[in-house]
Amino acid sequence: MKFKCQQNELSTAINLVTKAISSKSTLPILSGIYLETKNNKLRLIGNDLNLSIETFIEANVEIEGSIVIPARLFSELIRKLPNAEIEFEITSTNGVSIKCMDSNYKLVGLPGNEYPELPIIEDKNSFLMDRDLFSNMIRQTHFAISQDEARPVLTGALLEIDKERFNMVAIDGFRMAIKKAIVKTDLSRKAVVPGRTLSEIGKIISQMDEKGDLRISFDENQVLFSFASLKVYSRLLAGEFINYNQILPSEFKSNARLDTDEFLTAIDRSFLMARENKNIAVKLEVKDDYIMISSNSEMGSSAEKVSIKLEGPDLDIGFNPKYLMDALKVIDSEHIKIEFINNVSPCVITPEDSDTYIYLVLPCRISK
Repeated sequence: MKFKCQQNELSTAINLVTKAISSKSTLPILSGIYLETKNNKLRLIGNDLNLSIETFIEANVEIEGSIVIPARLFSELIRKLPNAEIEFEITSTNGVSIKCMDSNYKLVGLPGNEYPELPIIEDKNSFLMDRDLFSNMIRQTHFAISQDEARPVLTGALLEIDKERFNMVAIDGFRMAIKKAIVKTDLSRKAVVPGRTLSEIGKIISQMDEKGDLRISFDENQVLFSFASLKVYSRLLAGEFINYNQILPSEFKSNARLDTDEFLTAIDRSFLMARENKNIAVKLEVKDDYIMISSNSEMGSSAEKVSIKLEGPDLDIGFNPKYLMDALKVIDSEHIKIEFINNVSPCVITPEDSDTYIYLVLPCRISK
């Protein structure tokens, strides 16, 4: 194996694939990055058996081959080399020579033929969608994915495709976030994708300069997210996801319309006081033309009004302020609608000008 490539391109590729490498792996070969040269391309893979990331860069290949190089050392070395051409060569059994300008390094790798093969996922169960739209779906739901390993299926988000309707749903037992989109497909499928996978894809998309479509492909146990020169493979979570439609209330008694940013900043300020309490909560007194937001702790208290337009009866209700802020930060609409049943039932927050986002949150007790 012998090839040459550019330092900046290799460093970028390494940064991508290392997102799939776990420091806790019990298999030594999975702590490394797989490199393979073929047809003047360098293929790089990071893999922890649950998440795999594969990418390609241009290379001047003299001798084809493969090897696995320890990820942490390799990543740091390449990052610190000058932005110039790098020459790689396997000099002995699993020995790698790396040359860049006047620098010369030798590393010890592992045999490439012992690295796990990536799954083969066919395109027949796949569809295309705009990558920025998918990234936004992740942004508006990921915070509601459960961190509780006691309910593994809720540590992922449900991807639900029904013909042209595509929904992403996250539930953690205290709140639920639903983002809806329209895609061009005849596919009908439900799959639960791990939160870690979606988080990494969101980061990857945000780092990409080019625009374009993302292809999402499924088989029985895996999902593949394909970009132009990058593929992300992930195991799907087993188990039956909660029937989220049964959780959504069918009718409400009150609804309030208000300014999103004004409400967010008021909740944020109230959170300063509420977080001094062990039981974090803010009280909302929903009146005819305003919401009084208040909080109390041993350090003091706060109260401020936000103007609203209310339809229905007044009520007093308490919430964990973080749960409100998480949703308000990702709602892109200038105004929101909050719908209430009573002070012990979940409320629903939606953008006033769109039906593509739904956020349900449970209230909490407030001290008298």
